[in-house]
Amino acid sequence: MHLTPKEFDLLVLMSQNAGQVFTREFLLEEVWGVDYFGNLRIVDTLIKRLREKFKSLNIPSNINTVWGVGYNE
Repeated sequence: MHLTPKEFDLLVLMSQNAGQVFTREFLLEEVWGVDYFGNLRIVDTLIKRLREKFKSLNIPSNINTVWGVGYNE
């Protein structure tokens, strides 16, 4: 599976901390850095792309949305 550097970083971070729930703000800071001044929804976009890539290969995605909090794997 081809991943962009940010997709890879996000997937590694979540995989190494399976079960932990991450807020968008935390993921944004960890993956994009504290100097990122864009929209928080970039995290949602990246999660969506990862899920689509897994689905296209018939691999179940373990990335879950925790409503009102963020994401976990």
